[in-house]
Amino acid sequence: MPSHRRTARAGAVVPAVVAAVLTVLTGCERGTSTGGGSFSPGPARTGCPTVLAGARSAVERAMTTHSAWDGPTTGPRAVSGKRIVYVAQTMNNPGVAGAAKGVQEAAKAIGWNVRVIDGQGTPAGIQAAFSQAITLRPSGIVIGGFDPHLTSQQVAKANAARIPLIGWHAVDAPGPSKDPKLFSNVTTRVQDVAKISAAWITAHSHGHAGVVVFTDASIPFARNKSELIKKALATCSGVRLLTEENIPISDTSSRTPQEVSSLLSRFRDRWTHSVAINDVYFADAAPALRAARKKGGGAPFNIGAGDGDPSAFQRINSREFQAATVPEPFAQQGWQILDEFNRAFSGRPASGYVSPVHIATAANSGGATTWDPPGYRAAYRKIWGR
Repeated sequence: MPSHRRTARAGAVVPAVVAAVLTVLTGCERGTSTGGGSFSPGPARTGCPTVLAGARSAVERAMTTHSAWDGPTTGPRAVSGKRIVYVAQTMNNPGVAGAAKGVQEAAKAIGWNVRVIDGQGTPAGIQAAFSQAITLRPSGIVIGGFDPHLTSQQVAKANAARIPLIGWHAVDAPGPSKDPKLFSNVTTRVQDVAKISAAWITAHSHGHAGVVVFTDASIPFARNKSELIKKALATCSGVRLLTEENIPISDTSSRTPQEVSSLLSRFRDRWTHSVAINDVYFADAAPALRAARKKGGGAPFNIGAGDGDPSAFQRINSREFQAATVPEPFAQQGWQILDEFNRAFSGRPASGYVSPVHIATAANSGGATTWDPPGYRAAYRKIWGR
């Protein structure tokens, strides 16, 4: 859930990660194929063979990097002379900043001007930034990582002025939105992110896991994601939900270490895996795990269900209390935002493209600090005639 982070770790776009050669999960050393270290939770037998087989297959697909671009290859040629304003929830949010950088990079390729206005992470700041964007009378406005209902008056003014709006993680679902009125919303599907996160735990644990879920119930999007994760985990009888920890993202630095210490005392070795709605929880869990003399590459094995900021990749690559993440392709989504605007300006419908989920681990990240899938830059340049 990149749109609700509170940290200030910004990262640069890096070349596409190089996928490691993936071995078939069945018959491999326990846990190694899913990337996160060896794990032997108990008997080889599992109570959910069908679910486990499906999880292994899904994880293998999600860890594979395909060389071919699977997005749009046709569309209108570039319209000239457009001005875009990117209203950011906060540029201290690595996801918001990463998508903004992608928009700026794409703007240079298509020949447009982009201005970023920082909402500073507060409702008043975001509303002021959006109002400023409207006064600039741009060709289009990006709603960068915040709920448009927070700025309903500004959205109405933009709609009345016929300024196309495109969201980045603005509403739950990808594609066009009627309420609020958005030409398109660029995001992965929360259902897919939740399911693949749960599948990774099932596959990595061979169907035997004790899981802690970290969420922020104050945010409807986050609460929905954690409910979907729990539902997916429950499909395997050998995967047990130990507890769900409700920690507001704004409080993770102050509350997570204490909560993790309490969980370690409460569950001990029964706690084998964790999944969080955002990677930030594991940044703040690491000190408590380290103080308890847990090994950085051992249990509990942690996966972030969304985000994939540079610090998460660093923890994963160094095997420091995070084994995997389901990262957003920030730069690619920035280029898609520009392509969607070009379709809007040309009187064409939205592309309908949704980035497939990806799992990043130390086994397939190639040392990268962000997920940057291959092929999209050349594809969009070809579409635009640039």
